Amino acid sequence: MSNPYSGLFERQQQAWTGAAEMVETLGSVPEANEEVANVEVGQTASESVYEENKLELHHYEPRTEEQHDVPLLIVYALVNRPYILDLQPDRSVVRTFLDNGFDVYMIDWDEPSLLDHSLGFQDYVDRYLDNCVDVVRDRSGRDDINVLGYCMGGTMSTMYASLYPEKVRNLGLMAAALCFNEDGGIFGRWVGDDTIDVELLAETFGTVPSELIDAGFGMGEPVANNLTKYLRFFDNLEDEDFVRNFARMERWLDESIDVAGEAFVDFVTDTYREQKLYNNEQYIAGKHADIENLEMPIAQVVATYDHIVPPVASTAFNDVVPSDDVTVFEQKSGHIGLSVSSRALEELWPNVCDWFAERSQVDGDDVDGDESAEADSEQSDLETVDGIGPTYAERLRAAGIESVAALADADPATVATDAEVPVARLEDWVVQARERRN
Repeated sequence: MSNPYSGLFERQQQAWTGAAEMVETLGSVPEANEEVANVEVGQTASESVYEENKLELHHYEPRTEEQHDVPLLIVYALVNRPYILDLQPDRSVVRTFLDNGFDVYMIDWDEPSLLDHSLGFQDYVDRYLDNCVDVVRDRSGRDDINVLGYCMGGTMSTMYASLYPEKVRNLGLMAAALCFNEDGGIFGRWVGDDTIDVELLAETFGTVPSELIDAGFGMGEPVANNLTKYLRFFDNLEDEDFVRNFARMERWLDESIDVAGEAFVDFVTDTYREQKLYNNEQYIAGKHADIENLEMPIAQVVATYDHIVPPVASTAFNDVVPSDDVTVFEQKSGHIGLSVSSRALEELWPNVCDWFAERSQVDGDDVDGDESAEADSEQSDLETVDGIGPTYAERLRAAGIESVAALADADPATVATDAEVPVARLEDWVVQARERRN
């Protein structure tokens, strides 16, 4: 005869065992909390080489003896911090490019203040991004550079390349929001119609709160984002590597930034609702961002399970560009997994690096410093002024400033407008020129 209490005793034993395991796990909580609070991110060595308003342009220290001829500028979105592309040493898109011989720059837009509420695409694309591209061109001595844009940064990079195709040698687009005829993802379902008055939203807040944008993104996977990941964290409290990885991601998610109201309106209205870029109707600061100019090689990097920017929202754009060199790289991951998953870093990004490398070898006549540049240098001593390279010297000459002496007599505001140079930068050059004259 079987013992009628054996099942009860067995369940009681399981309960005591489970309780003991939980007590042991809870003992790891203080250490895990400390790890979460003090975790480091963005550890690849870099220096800030240009600042304007809130943005900083970072230049990363090379990790190879020789670099490819054409530098790479990474353009991140306005919504989050860019260090997701350099989250940790063994999960870093930035470091992967460096280890493959690239000279890498990245824009950190930083968080706008309420005074920046009126900044739109005309500022971010036609002013800030253009200035950063020119800095990279000047520092590298190249007429055109590689550009890689991520998410909203990919949208802005496409607009930029349409405006200034002569400055973009190869265009990389990583989960770029470009076309929403078929699927706009969770964000498209949130703002794709007129249900939300984005102009009223921007007018009310000035800068659109990151918490509101995060809530919109989080609706795609509410259980995973708000419950499952914390259960997995608790189950792995004793795994130091897991805790560190979790802490870095949580820090990045927690450090989301607000978006300038005008830029948010531009993005939602132009990109999602009216699809101006896809329909070749996008104008920025009165200039046509003509996608017929996109004849340069284009790489589309997409994620199969991306619910924010589904692959088709990027790849459908390939049908309307004139480039005859378009390559699609698809990774089985989500939107953020493109940046941080170990598989993407091992399988995807080395191939993307190879794609850029094959198209980053230049002939002598593609390099600033050829005979025509030398002739320009002989005509003017402008390039002896700190901060003036071949590109800016050319702009100044076009504005009627042929020499340092002429620069010393110039009105900064007037010349800045004519030469399309930031006033603060022009003022610094004029001060240098006047000091030399004195």
